[in-house]
Amino acid sequence: MMPTAVAVRATVHTPARAGWFTQAGQVLRRWLTVSVRQAWGPVMSLIQPVIWIVLFGQVFRSLGMLPQFAPSAGPGAGSYVDYLVPGILMMTVLYSGAWAGTGYIDDIASGVMDQYLTSPIRRSAIITGQLAQQLVINLAQSLVVLGIGWIAGARYPGGIGGMLASLGVATLLATVFCCCSSAVALTTRNQIALISLSQLIVLPATFLSTTMMPASLMPEWVQNVSRWNPMTWAVEVGRGGLTGAFPDAAWWQVGGLAVLAALAFTWAVRSLRSYQRSV
Repeated sequence: MMPTAVAVRATVHTPARAGWFTQAGQVLRRWLTVSVRQAWGPVMSLIQPVIWIVLFGQVFRSLGMLPQFAPSAGPGAGSYVDYLVPGILMMTVLYSGAWAGTGYIDDIASGVMDQYLTSPIRRSAIITGQLAQQLVINLAQSLVVLGIGWIAGARYPGGIGGMLASLGVATLLATVFCCCSSAVALTTRNQIALISLSQLIVLPATFLSTTMMPASLMPEWVQNVSRWNPMTWAVEVGRGGLTGAFPDAAWWQVGGLAVLAALAFTWAVRSLRSYQRSV
């Protein structure tokens, strides 16, 4: 009698892949843990707005006596502190966002980035998780700015809705510069290059805008540049939210920031994929 051969089909169980939101959440959790363990960085970044409001508020206090700051001058007019706080709000997220890429350079040097790229995690989730951590810090900074501004004498006639609008546009601005900083870091992979490029961009972006003074007090060529400066868009919409009187160009300014944020995010994701192909 011939033995009966029994065929046994081996079943291979492929582990389920986590969803995109779970992946991004895990990356966010990792970056938040890093922030807690290295709390001196976020704490120092929360102190900066206090220095800026006190310093600039005192140095440029006499500007508040100019006709451009009279209540009859239009939206955003009033005391100089009222005018300054929205500018410092956007200035804070701008400077913080410009340094966002340093975390990727540290990950590249420590080998953490290689572990990311060899794991089944979507590249956009890596960028989103780190971006979300930066936005959490920026939100905390923004709340500190509004609180210190209130203590310094600024008032927000726009109410809670206006404050939320200002925080929203600050988040858009932060997204633009966080993603651009990440893209530069992943492209150059050099701390010095990132710092140099950041300083080259953030200072002109700040002083060629209406962060500290109205456009009417600037030279004509600065007015022309500031009109197309994303920093000006964010400052004017944020100032409109806090005062309760948005500028006529608010919708296209917000739309422009949203488009820039989407383009910057795409650039960051592509830079990460380009980095992966080069290693």
